[in-house]
Amino acid sequence: MTGVLGGLIAAFPTPVTSSYESIATVTAAGVETSLNFTSILGTYKSLQIRGFFLSSGGGGGSMRFNSDTGSNYARHYLGGNGSSAFAGGSATQTLMTTADQSGSTYNSVILIDIIDYASTTKNKTMRAWNGYDFNAAGSSTYMYSGLWMSTSAITSIQLGTGLFGGTFDAGSTFALYGVK
Repeated sequence: MTGVLGGLIAAFPTPVTSSYESIATVTAAGVETSLNFTSILGTYKSLQIRGFFLSSGGGGGSMRFNSDTGSNYARHYLGGNGSSAFAGGSATQTLMTTADQSGSTYNSVILIDIIDYASTTKNKTMRAWNGYDFNAAGSSTYMYSGLWMSTSAITSIQLGTGLFGGTFDAGSTFALYGVK
């Protein structure tokens, strides 16, 4: 694999396979504004989500925990597209932004780590890496960090198409892993 997506994948060391346990996979039929992981047990140290997606009618990726729609999510991001760099953040959002991708013709990959998700004494943090290719007309990569200001253990995760009102295209797939 070449280009930004190949470089993004190659930049991470190969994980020890026995450290990850597959929990669930969700795949879009083509009209979903969100996909959900539910009944997540608190038996792992962390969670990891790996995904490949396309979205129509706008795009981007977002995440909510335990159906919480309050303004208690924060995020920071860094990104680049080969000709410019960008950064930003927000302290009070009703969802956590995890990816930038606009349009159903651009393949996007994402890797999300959710740290100490089962803790009932800490706010929850996440980090995400996202990359996509503009069909040989350029590419972008993003790094996100996020905070859910809640000490509740995470038992469900809603993945959405972000602030732009899009839908996941058919075949968009996300896999949830428990990290031992």
